Amino acid sequence: MLPLKHILTGFFLLTLACSSSLPKHDDIKVQSKVDSEKVLIVYLSRTNNTKAIAQIIQEKIGGRLVALELATPYPENYQSIVAQVAKENESGFLPLLKTKIENIEEYDLVFVGFPTWGMQLPPPLKSFLSQYDLSGKTIVPFNTNAGYGIGSSFETVKKLCANSTVLEGFSIKGGIERDGILFVMEGEKEKQAQEEVEKWLKKLNLQ
Repeated sequence: MLPLKHILTGFFLLTLACSSSLPKHDDIKVQSKVDSEKVLIVYLSRTNNTKAIAQIIQEKIGGRLVALELATPYPENYQSIVAQVAKENESGFLPLLKTKIENIEEYDLVFVGFPTWGMQLPPPLKSFLSQYDLSGKTIVPFNTNAGYGIGSSFETVKKLCANSTVLEGFSIKGGIERDGILFVMEGEKEKQAQEEVEKWLKKLNLQ
């Protein structure tokens, strides 16, 4: 039978060997897929549904959040804004933006969020994409709509960002302003949006 001293020595050496093979706490690091300081999230939101998606994106990967505002705001009346946007789309008019984004060259990843208006990209987004040089950047569109889908909006983003890399966009049903259904991103709908955005970001390898 081995002396107790030898048994204890063997046990100590075995414990030391096992513990040395385990990772130390300082070596376990969670690394983000993107540099949040290089992320810009620009959005247009009339009923705050697109804003809610923009905020979810920011919660997931960080970044700077910027709301697009016009020098001359659209009318509050729904029918009036529909008529004005239709004229702007027909004529190609680009409304003047009140929002100014300094040092946009510092951002590598630019999210652009918007509702579907008249099955097209809203004119303020056309203004933004035409005004700023996004060449070489990665552009990620996201959208809320009344249930009719994205229309031609994502294709327009690609055309206006011909010198950028445009990733797969995200779309979700929001409110229906025509029917008086405005902000809906709360409760179960908010939970659904959180899950769908996270799934989308992971698919794009951004989270």
